[in-house]
Amino acid sequence: MTEVPFRIRPYAKRELAMMYFPYLTNPMSAVKKLRRTMLFCKPLMAELKKTGYLDRCNYFSRQQVKIIVDHLDEP
Repeated sequence: MTEVPFRIRPYAKRELAMMYFPYLTNPMSAVKKLRRTMLFCKPLMAELKKTGYLDRCNYFSRQQVKIIVDHLDEP
């Protein structure tokens, strides 16, 4: 089985969260865990806020995904 390499592109929060936490069966649990992980990393949140990130948005832009990956590594 070949693993598809991770691409920096816009992602739905659920999609990216499930990539980071594939062992969680509930997508909302994965989103909550990703949110907690992001909040714990103050430099990450500071950079995201500069891009106009809002917690209630359902999607991450390409730029936001790059920032997340820079801080949390690839899923």
